[in-house]
Amino acid sequence: MQNNAVTWFLYIIRTSNQSLYTGITTDVSRRLQQHQNGRGAKYLKGHKDIYVVYQIKVGDRSTALKLEYRIKQLSKLKKEQLVANSPDLTNLLTLLNQ
Repeated sequence: MQNNAVTWFLYIIRTSNQSLYTGITTDVSRRLQQHQNGRGAKYLKGHKDIYVVYQIKVGDRSTALKLEYRIKQLSKLKKEQLVANSPDLTNLLTLLNQ
């Protein structure tokens, strides 16, 4: 990976009603603050009590997008298991059959 390459992260946010939102970003703290301020995903608008329950460095944007898509396809139960287990990247890829 080049020195000037941007590193992407996948993150999962829990809302006050216990729903889970999955997203990608290059800066998880900044993105969480944007969500808390009502900027970003429409899904999270109006949710003030949100917090990151899982985050992982995934590398490039393409990988991040693919993982985000796969996680969004999971059932709520599977997402809860993912959050509970907090797998590293290798185990996440195995879990998602990448």
